[in-house]
Amino acid sequence: MRTPSSERLLALVWILFATVNVALMWFLPGQETVPFHLVWISLALVYGFTTWRLSWMVAALLAVTTTTGVILAHHAAAGEIRWEETAEEPLMALIFIVMAWHVHRRHVLLQEMRRIGAAERDRAHRQELLVRLASHELRTPLTIARGYTELLRSTHDDPTIVEDTAVVLDELDKATRIAHRLVTLMQLEEQHPVRPVDLDAELTRIARRWEPAADRDWSCRSAIGLTRVSPERLETALDCLIENAVKFTGPGDRIALLGHRDATGWTVEVVDSGTGIRPEAIADLLVGRPGCPTATGTGLGLASVRAVVGALGGRLTIGAGPDGGARVGLRVPEPGPARGEPVLPESAGQPVA
Repeated sequence: MRTPSSERLLALVWILFATVNVALMWFLPGQETVPFHLVWISLALVYGFTTWRLSWMVAALLAVTTTTGVILAHHAAAGEIRWEETAEEPLMALIFIVMAWHVHRRHVLLQEMRRIGAAERDRAHRQELLVRLASHELRTPLTIARGYTELLRSTHDDPTIVEDTAVVLDELDKATRIAHRLVTLMQLEEQHPVRPVDLDAELTRIARRWEPAADRDWSCRSAIGLTRVSPERLETALDCLIENAVKFTGPGDRIALLGHRDATGWTVEVVDSGTGIRPEAIADLLVGRPGCPTATGTGLGLASVRAVVGALGGRLTIGAGPDGGARVGLRVPEPGPARGEPVLPESAGQPVA
């Protein structure tokens, strides 16, 4: 990285180098071609690698043009060279001026790019801060609103009120999930350390954690073994997929967590026997275009999944399940397990106990 001190040092080295070559031009009449061009080439190089004010550039150009021009004219007058050879002087000066103009344009462009980059970083920071503050401020009123709604529901037996409050509670839950996922998306932009994780045991733990949350036929089958991931991020992504599976299934439907490894990587999938996904909607879901139904209606869940799998260099996969439901997963390219790392045997699709 260039600094003012390094630029000054480079300029001093060039001045010394140019002085030596100008002296060689004077003391070697008839053989001044090489040192003459070395002076101009070195001037172009040092100007390209440093940042000069316009006055410095003009002073350097005048100094080089004057000294080398006077020497060439002296040698021509002494009959050491032909007068036609002095035409190189204005040509080299013109070439340098054109080069300096392009370098100036490049510096202006780089400064503009730095300005745009700084403005973009500032905009992203302010946007992240706004989302964090908004999500945090929403949690308290949503909690209070839910408490009052539950109180109202518990003190009335009118079926209409019970039905209406159920709708309100469902919408409050949806708003709470949206606020939570907005914070999650912001956190996914941060760096999370990865470490070796027994993915088979991790999938089993996640499935068991979800089992009491919904009356579904839960199962987990995996033979991935150890891999390097951030378990917190992976759990966030799988929670989003499982939540969608719960949303689009009913009591008694099957939800399975499947994991397998091959020669090129590993895959974790959430497979259900619910309503499934329309084939024409898959392409939009994969790239995150709006308009596709999701658990929250916002697409934030799949956006979180795409962020997690993208950080691992992988991709989101979506397809139809064997029972007509959905099959959504994370495909991560990775070589086979390192020597000495155990790969756990695949279980026979046992239900989660």
